[in-house]
Amino acid sequence: MGILDSFGMLASTVVAAIVMLIFAILSLFVMVFIVDAAASIADLDPSDGFTLLSAAIIAAAAIVAGGGVAAPEME
Repeated sequence: MGILDSFGMLASTVVAAIVMLIFAILSLFVMVFIVDAAASIADLDPSDGFTLLSAAIIAAAAIVAGGGVAAPEME
């Protein structure tokens, strides 16, 4: 049954990676909204490229600080 356990671990790793990618995309959208709102509160009008760049940097830092894909526990 070692081969079937390997496929199960592979499947769980793929699912975890897909879920993390979806959350990364969602966090980027949220960060773009937050950066745009903060710029408007500060009465700034940055171009869209700078807004996206700053949101991407913040989202990437949050993702890296949050950890990565974890391996399932072994019995």
